[in-house]
Amino acid sequence: MRILMFSWEYPPHVVGGLGKHVGELIPALLKQGVEVDLITPRFEGPTEIEENGRLRIHRVYVQRPPDFDLYGGVARANINLAAHARYIARQDSFDIIHAHDWLVSFSAVEMKHEYRCPLLATIHATERGRGRGFLSGDGSTRINAAEWWLTYEAWRVIVCSAYMVDQVCNYFNLPLDKVDVVPNGVDPAPFDRLRVQDLSAFRRRFVRQNEKLIFSVGRIVHEKGFDTLVEAMPRVLSQVPGAHLVVAGKGAMVPAMRDRVLELGINDKVTFTGFISDEDRNRLYLVADVAVFPSLYEPFGIVALEAMAAGCPVVVSEVGGLKDVVQHGETGITVYPGDPHSVAWGIVHTLQHPEWARMRAVKAEQRVRTVYSWDRIAKQTIEIYQRIVTERAQSAW
Repeated sequence: MRILMFSWEYPPHVVGGLGKHVGELIPALLKQGVEVDLITPRFEGPTEIEENGRLRIHRVYVQRPPDFDLYGGVARANINLAAHARYIARQDSFDIIHAHDWLVSFSAVEMKHEYRCPLLATIHATERGRGRGFLSGDGSTRINAAEWWLTYEAWRVIVCSAYMVDQVCNYFNLPLDKVDVVPNGVDPAPFDRLRVQDLSAFRRRFVRQNEKLIFSVGRIVHEKGFDTLVEAMPRVLSQVPGAHLVVAGKGAMVPAMRDRVLELGINDKVTFTGFISDEDRNRLYLVADVAVFPSLYEPFGIVALEAMAAGCPVVVSEVGGLKDVVQHGETGITVYPGDPHSVAWGIVHTLQHPEWARMRAVKAEQRVRTVYSWDRIAKQTIEIYQRIVTERAQSAW
């Protein structure tokens, strides 16, 4: 089976969960015999084609979309993506076009109609969901329209959680029987390799020997709820004075977060690391006493899976896909989104009852290795591919 895949992100260009998902899914598909041609943007340097067995990566040069006109810049970039896709489609035929999110919808839909090839769409997040049900202006309205159009044109739609099923059906008027749930996954192997190392010196880079390390990582934007976590810290420190929060990531809210930490008088108890490597992030999961993800909107929550794969106790907002991933009291603690009191309670409970936290972490790690393995996710994806191919063969288009 041969797949023409479009993704705006692919390693090393990874911004969020979409890039991680595609970067892990493709190798798992290849292991199960699928051939993939991936079309993805490149913002510097000429177009390049990388061949590796059954995978060809087409890094197509496009201009980086300006911040003030994301929709327009993406639409223009898709002209280049479609032109390159048309070039390779003249040489090879494909069974399915697989598009990841609206960012590549223009080129993917164009190829669908030009070559009468069925289109599968994976929706990783929605613009309306990021706005907690609202669209914030003309740009958001146009992105929402592109998302609707992609799901309308798709033969089937994949989402990562039951929460996202409700979103795409409600926002885009999709019939329920057109949507499949395939979760994100995580590879535990990098954590297994690091476990054999002595990480005590690494831990002391962030906290003193007797301090409790609270860790959180992600894009520092409103929807991730980091401001709620900062507001929770004085309450945490009143009960666990030896706690220290380490926040890793970049984003527009970092200056405001730093200012708020100073206002609260907890500057010596909060560290913002900025960008960190994947390996240092994995080390932090392994040495942290608790990982906290207080998102206001989270279609899935792959960061929680990563923490669970490392055996780190987790506290997450009971929102979106996070409540699918973490079972309260079984594999972690869930708290109310946007509520500093609730977030503080979850952190303190975890830190003050390490034996219960360890039991939950062991169950969570076992669940990650069985339910959220990439081999299993690739198998589910291939079953959807096969269903589409069978239905296409019986269709007159």
